[in-house]
Amino acid sequence: MVGLLLPLSGPNASLGQGMLDAAQLALFDIQGGRIALLPRDTHGTADGAVAAARDALGQGARLLIGPLTAPEVEAVKPVAAERGVAVLGFSTAVNVAGNGTFVMGLLPSEEVRRVVGFAHQKGAQHFAVLAPGSAYGQLVVDALKTAAEAEQGSVADPVFFDPGAVDLAPSVRQLAKYDSKRGAQTASDAGFDALLLPEGGQQIKLLAPLLPQYGIDPARVHFLGTGLWDDSALAAEPQLEGAWYAAPDPNGRADFEKRFTALYGHPPPRLATLAYDATALAAALSRGPEGADFSTEALTNASGFVGLDGIFRLRSDGRVERGLAVIEIHKAGSTILSPEPQSFSGF
Repeated sequence: MVGLLLPLSGPNASLGQGMLDAAQLALFDIQGGRIALLPRDTHGTADGAVAAARDALGQGARLLIGPLTAPEVEAVKPVAAERGVAVLGFSTAVNVAGNGTFVMGLLPSEEVRRVVGFAHQKGAQHFAVLAPGSAYGQLVVDALKTAAEAEQGSVADPVFFDPGAVDLAPSVRQLAKYDSKRGAQTASDAGFDALLLPEGGQQIKLLAPLLPQYGIDPARVHFLGTGLWDDSALAAEPQLEGAWYAAPDPNGRADFEKRFTALYGHPPPRLATLAYDATALAAALSRGPEGADFSTEALTNASGFVGLDGIFRLRSDGRVERGLAVIEIHKAGSTILSPEPQSFSGF
């Protein structure tokens, strides 16, 4: 028995249902798996997640997949620990990981490490970042400093902007030191040759046109992004032509998306691959001659596992490591510049 804790009601009900559908598809795909899923509704709250976890554990669950958000995972963690049951949560908040709880989310720190390493290989030495003034933005800034230090690169003082702001020009001017240069600022004067822009959706569409207006020339400064750029709509942004970001290779999930759409009548939500991969992992670990093995040793196999989002492995501290691709944005379609690694050899 494996408990699957998802928001099947409330604001995220459609996402939860999509993830449940993906998990059921994984069970169909993994031959020889010997698990039964126990879907339980968390209602999208910490209290609901605890009730769902206790119900699943009471029914004999030996592994918990989910819940979705950091507060839910944090609430479920001690409940599972009391029973000695591992948790494969979908959060990206690494502070809730550890002691038998693993985070399966696509971690921004992994994306930053990958794209910064690639940019350094291509000659980037001096990095800057224009980030939202949020927990996510601070996490990315910290990850950039760590990644750049590992490559012996430098990082300029980070510039943060209000995530809810419509006018982002003041933050771009600050980054470019535009006013102090009386408008004559050039990319080389800025002191960086690569700029990390950890924002997606409407905000990156507001930011991108402002950069060259204030002297940050995409022909001289390479723009870098995170998995938030895994959005085909960004191909229409001319300032992002040739920009790089790190994310799972979209070709790896293309067949899944096609089959999901054919079966359920609508495309899967982006996070559906996490539910698929977590369920497929549980099914694979259930095929041993002595039955299911959801021990820490089995879950943290150093060789890792292959999923829709590429290879991944769970660390003993509860974090996930992923083999990501580096993708270049083009108006005619994205290009894989550096493919996903096929193994963790050399990590």
